[in-house]
Amino acid sequence: MPRSAPFKRLALAAALSALALSTLLAHAQQKKREIKVSHAQQATLDSELQIAAWIFRNYVNENSDTLNVRIFPNNALGDERSVYEGMQLGGGATCALGGTAILNTFSPRLGVVDLPFLWKDYEHMNRSLDGDVGKQLSAELEKSGLKTVGWLTNWGFRNVITANKPVTKPEDLKGLKIRTIQSPVYIEALNAMGANATPMSFGEVYSAMQTGVLDGFEHGPAVVLTGKYYEVTKHVALTRHFLGPAIFACSLNEWKQLTDKERDVLAQGVKLASDINRSLAPVREAQALDQLRARGMQVHEIDTTSFQQNAVKIQDKFAADRKAEDLLTLIRDAGNQANGQAK
Repeated sequence: MPRSAPFKRLALAAALSALALSTLLAHAQQKKREIKVSHAQQATLDSELQIAAWIFRNYVNENSDTLNVRIFPNNALGDERSVYEGMQLGGGATCALGGTAILNTFSPRLGVVDLPFLWKDYEHMNRSLDGDVGKQLSAELEKSGLKTVGWLTNWGFRNVITANKPVTKPEDLKGLKIRTIQSPVYIEALNAMGANATPMSFGEVYSAMQTGVLDGFEHGPAVVLTGKYYEVTKHVALTRHFLGPAIFACSLNEWKQLTDKERDVLAQGVKLASDINRSLAPVREAQALDQLRARGMQVHEIDTTSFQQNAVKIQDKFAADRKAEDLLTLIRDAGNQANGQAK
């Protein structure tokens, strides 16, 4: 009995110490600035955006004592347009990872990178965006309240995917409702290729294919695979009409609130994610096509000359309308130089 009181006091002191320690730890964790990263793809490491976000998150969380990255896939914070609009105001997502098409509406000259049949290959695109083209576009996005932290690539050229009718020439697209991004250049390009371009949120595409609202859509093979669109489509026409970059952009308002050390950690995390993303792109594209064939899809190699003749006319017109002729010239020159070196 005499020993019970000291024992109770000791137990109480230990419990209070543990509570104080847990409170301090919780307080320390709460003090970390949360970096919310939004993207539109599935939360699997088969997705190029998810794996890039995952690499970024792990790097930052392991190398920063003041930042904590959380990933919000599948448009969990809203569709891409609303996410970027929120970022401009400094609310919602801190950063977003995705294609550049939606951003055309915020920075018109950015649309030049999404022109049809523009990029010769991945190297042509990456070299241009790491150089003067990327620097100019980043500066212009900043005027819209968005900070470009890095450039990545989507895994694969975009192709036409259809449910029933195979596509081998522009005439085959006539009358077909083909979903595309809600971007003027994408819509014009698909229409020029012969389709009835139908802008729609990507989250609605699967059910629209199931119900016959759409005849098809256009996207890269990795997305077709990870989204299981082989369940509702049969044909892949290798039109290779778009090769789109991806961009890691953050709210400029929130970026300015970070310390130099925090900005450096974020930039290094994006650089690592970009390097891995780019190295995987051609491999993942080829693997995805093989896996789609294995799942019963018919992949059609086609002569894209006639598609290009119809769609390339858009390049000069679009660049002129957006006052981006200088950027288009830089991109074309880089492609011609690459062709010359290859010879």
